[in-house]
This record gives sequence, C-alpha cells and structure tokens, in this order.
Amino acid sequence: MATNKKAVMTAKDDFEVVGKELADLGVTISLVFGKPAFKDVNGHSFACMFGDDLACRLIEGTAEFNEGMALPGAELFDPSGERHRKPMKDWVVIPHTFADQWLKFAQAAYHRPPRH
Repeated sequence: MATNKKAVMTAKDDFEVVGKELADLGVTISLVFGKPAFKDVNGHSFACMFGDDLACRLIEGTAEFNEGMALPGAELFDPSGERHRKPMKDWVVIPHTFADQWLKFAQAAYHRPPRH
C-alpha cells in the first residue's frame, strides 16, 4: 500500500529552498563564520546556518526579533559555539523545527539594515 508521507527535508534542503525564494532579490549564498549564509546585493550577511538551525539578523527590539525569540528552542546566535559566551544581540537562532517559518524570518532579516 502506497503512503502519502511528505519526504523529510534536511536543514540544508530547507536552507536551499529559502535561498531559491530569495534569489529574485539578488540574494546569494556564501560562507560566514564557515557556515552557509545569505548575503544581500551589497555583500552583507543577514542569515546563516548554525548546525541544523537558521540564525537571522532581526535586530533586538523589533517585532520579528521578539517573535523569533518566543519560539521554543530559539536563542541568541553565538558563532563561537560556546553557548552564550559572546552571543550577538541582534541575531536569533530559529530552530529547524520551525523551518516552515525560515523564509518569513529571512525576509525580515533581509529588510533590516545592518547596524554600524
């Protein structure tokens, strides 16, 4: 008997799907912190893979930042890998369990100008 189960997507698969959705905006995939990342047309990174999760620059205090941080398992992005040793205050790690929301968060991150 045939089943109608949807194929399980890996985090890499989900990342690539989001990348394809963002390609019309001129978004490219490059490496940041040694991880695959989305960069805007000016070369600024705004989201990257972090293990099986997606870290997005959402800017502390915005609605998107608060929404992301409210997700179970979400945390501030710490590229050092030493959990909360030096987290980046504007970046939120969106767990792979919420990959269906990655595009929304990546789009929000794309539209946020980097702080200088």
